[in-house]
Amino acid sequence: MKTTLLLALLALAGAANATTYNIDPHHTYPSFEADHKGMSLWRGKFNNTSGTVTMDRAARTGSMEIVIDTASIDFGHDKMNAHAMADDIFNVAKFPTATFKGKSFKFDGDKLVAVDGELTLLGVTKPLQLQVNRFKCVQDARLKREVCGADASAEFKRTDFGMNFGIPAFAPEVKLAIQVEAIAAQ
Repeated sequence: MKTTLLLALLALAGAANATTYNIDPHHTYPSFEADHKGMSLWRGKFNNTSGTVTMDRAARTGSMEIVIDTASIDFGHDKMNAHAMADDIFNVAKFPTATFKGKSFKFDGDKLVAVDGELTLLGVTKPLQLQVNRFKCVQDARLKREVCGADASAEFKRTDFGMNFGIPAFAPEVKLAIQVEAIAAQ
């Protein structure tokens, strides 16, 4: 009984040191690239993203939930944007969001290097690890709160999520890059 109580108190103490950060939608843009018939790489981004990150850097733990508005897709080409929203690609009428739920943060010393989680796209959920290429937190003088930013990347096969448009002419591999900034909640 004493051991269980001690473990519960330690867990609560650890949770008390965690900080929640709100994704800054003006500084967060998931982008991607995919092969176009072996000739070029098509690149696009999503313009509307929301979510939260909870992190305890001292305990080296955290979690996150990032929500991407799939209708905000932007290739810089209006006809391609419209086609990408259609049923045979992102099917935004049925699946208006894609989500990444980070469940386990990985650190190398004090440096965040990866986040293990799950990507949900087209209603299908699969494991995905984000590699954190850059991570930094600073006290923002204007906001008077801590702001953290990162550059993260991952690769996955869109066909694993049922996005089969253009196979085999268009490769199934997708490279994902995310520039993200988040502001400590008040």
